[in-house]
Amino acid sequence: MKGVILVENSFVHPYMPNSVPENKKAMLDELGINSVEDIYKSIIPDELLYKERLDIPEPIRSEYELKRHVMGILNRDITTEEYTSFLGAGCYKHQVPAICDEINSRGEFLTAYCGDTYSDHGKMQAIFEYTSMMGELLDTDVVSYTTYDGGQAVASSLRMAVRAVREKGMAGKVILVPKTMNPEIYSQVVQYCRNVAEVRKIAYEPETGLMDLEELKEQLAKKNVAAVFFENPTYLGNFETRGEEIAKLAHDAGAYCVVQTEVAALGIMESPVNQGADIVCGDIQPLGMHIQFGGGQAGFIACNQNMDLVEQFPTYMYGITETEKEDTYGWGRAMNYRSSHGSRENAKEYFGTETGLWAITAGVYLASMGPQGMYELGETIIQNAAYLEDILDEIPEVRAKRFENAKFQEFVIDFNRTGKTVEEINKELLKENIFGGKDLSHDFPELGQCALYCVSEITTLEEMEHLRDALKRIVKGE
Repeated sequence: MKGVILVENSFVHPYMPNSVPENKKAMLDELGINSVEDIYKSIIPDELLYKERLDIPEPIRSEYELKRHVMGILNRDITTEEYTSFLGAGCYKHQVPAICDEINSRGEFLTAYCGDTYSDHGKMQAIFEYTSMMGELLDTDVVSYTTYDGGQAVASSLRMAVRAVREKGMAGKVILVPKTMNPEIYSQVVQYCRNVAEVRKIAYEPETGLMDLEELKEQLAKKNVAAVFFENPTYLGNFETRGEEIAKLAHDAGAYCVVQTEVAALGIMESPVNQGADIVCGDIQPLGMHIQFGGGQAGFIACNQNMDLVEQFPTYMYGITETEKEDTYGWGRAMNYRSSHGSRENAKEYFGTETGLWAITAGVYLASMGPQGMYELGETIIQNAAYLEDILDEIPEVRAKRFENAKFQEFVIDFNRTGKTVEEINKELLKENIFGGKDLSHDFPELGQCALYCVSEITTLEEMEHLRDALKRIVKGE
């Protein structure tokens, strides 16, 4: 670093504890070694040991200089506060009530980590209140502590189903998922479940985008399926209108039905559990969380009072109980033996610190919205999606109604007749201060040049009509 002379063995790293030379030497002496490198050399084979200096900058010692450096990097980005965004695909820009940020920034809550009743006063009650409201929204009896994100919730839900099926003495070697599944979550599921089950894709109907039930029946007839998974609404924005039929087919084959749902839609649609789903999961990011450059994600897992499944939950679960004092209640963890916190390597599945702060945030959001607010949220989103789909479909070269089905929040726009790629169109839209939809040409090559466009309750009429007008100019080459 310019202007700083580093004397050998005197450097104190500004961000690393115990880097004071005297402390470092005392620890090395206790271990009977001369340097930290001796530890690495004792466990890493020499042919794998990197012997050069890592090409990383020197630490910035001043807090002020560090802040300027980081802000300089962040300021290269263009945010959704500056441009209109029609990007969704798993992370959404919603209105965040000010009370959410006010509560989750309080010192007694401001950490993802959850301690115990003696250290985190009120946090367990706050999480219990969150799970209670989520249970009401989902119409389920049991709701998990938050997972890392929706993908983790899906992957853990499917492993729960595999364990439950096998404990019944059944084969359960296959997990069936729709070909339209969120490709990022599909990748997570394949990796997370690779040592317990094979993940197979079920084709979709080209007209509706919904799961091909004939192919589903063929796969279920093999009698080796542990779980059937689908999204409702789907990744491509369609309502899966045959959820009850899919669940029945799964149950008739001895498999569990696992559904990922969109929490922002639950004010206007029936909960998947009331359509036959055994496990419901998803992401709570729409419930009071900013999109934060990719942050603000947290998942949930829920089911009814089926102990075969409840025993398989990998995360904390929070309950309420009476105390010795009359009319006084306490909150704490229930059935802790299931989790890695309670049983370590003998647990059903590992889970880490997780994202408890977002559970509290979502609880505040749900309490502030109430049932009527959640209904209005879903109603506004579905109206905006229908309006945008209609006005874009009026552009002759654009096919906005790619799939013949009811949509929520997102829908596929077909640009194949424009003679332009989605990438080219999105670059042109940036000149109009618009983030275009997610390019689907890589994950769904059979669709050609199609994109996934998204709206929310805060997408305005002016923004939607600006997009229409911009696309008209772009496809005409103006």
